[in-house]
Amino acid sequence: MGDRTANIWQALQREVEQPEAQIDLAKAALYIAQVEYPELDPAAPLAQLDAMADVLGDRLPAQRYPLKVIQTINQYLFEELGFYGNQEAYYDPRNSFLNAVLERRTGIPLSLSLVYLALAKRIDFPMVGIGMPGHFIIRPRVAEMEVYVDPFHGGELLFAPDCEQRLSEVYRRPIQLQPEMLPQVLPEVTARQCLVRMLSNLKVIYLKNSQLAQALWTIDGLLVLRPDAPQERRDRGLVLYELERWPEAQASLEQYLHSLPQAEDRSVIEQLLQDMS
Repeated sequence: MGDRTANIWQALQREVEQPEAQIDLAKAALYIAQVEYPELDPAAPLAQLDAMADVLGDRLPAQRYPLKVIQTINQYLFEELGFYGNQEAYYDPRNSFLNAVLERRTGIPLSLSLVYLALAKRIDFPMVGIGMPGHFIIRPRVAEMEVYVDPFHGGELLFAPDCEQRLSEVYRRPIQLQPEMLPQVLPEVTARQCLVRMLSNLKVIYLKNSQLAQALWTIDGLLVLRPDAPQERRDRGLVLYELERWPEAQASLEQYLHSLPQAEDRSVIEQLLQDMS
């Protein structure tokens, strides 16, 4: 890991160590993007978000009813600016980098949600990410109001029956949501968890494409966010092994076995370590 990348991970760590309400999720996402885009200055896309929020703020209704605010954001973001969910090239890595999403105006559920959340935060309309199986949506922090927004589908509004239908399609059986079930079935996602999802998505894409150097830095980022995750330590060692960086691979795999003595794949890892010795 070079000094530049190490500095990026240090900046990311400082950001996510703050109290949840103070974490700038957009800035943290741009730190991650800097690894892939060396010339990126986070100040530029952050200024772009500020400018977008200024335009949006001038269009907000005098009475800031939640549904009216959401309607205003949707009209500006999806109809006027033309942001859309990239269904045709879903696994293009650029869909996960916030700077590229802002430039190309397309992304995946998580990255489009980050844009939406960043704008909502800037106009003092608190919203939170929601983890739906195989998907990512958001909702306003409004007491006794269970409405969800799907940025990947143009800001579509989802109410409890809509969520039941989507979950029924995922699980292939009827799902009925009782109010007390919502926090478990549709949990709020913290800023750190959002970033873990982002890096995990990129990791899967890079590994599938055999882009091992890129996969390695995503794992390094995941270890910044989850330093006690044994699986990431193992995967780091395996990628380093494939890159023929034997001493580093050996160190990571030994750390993995030390942290998880009863690992199911212990015999496989021990064989790899023996091959490198």
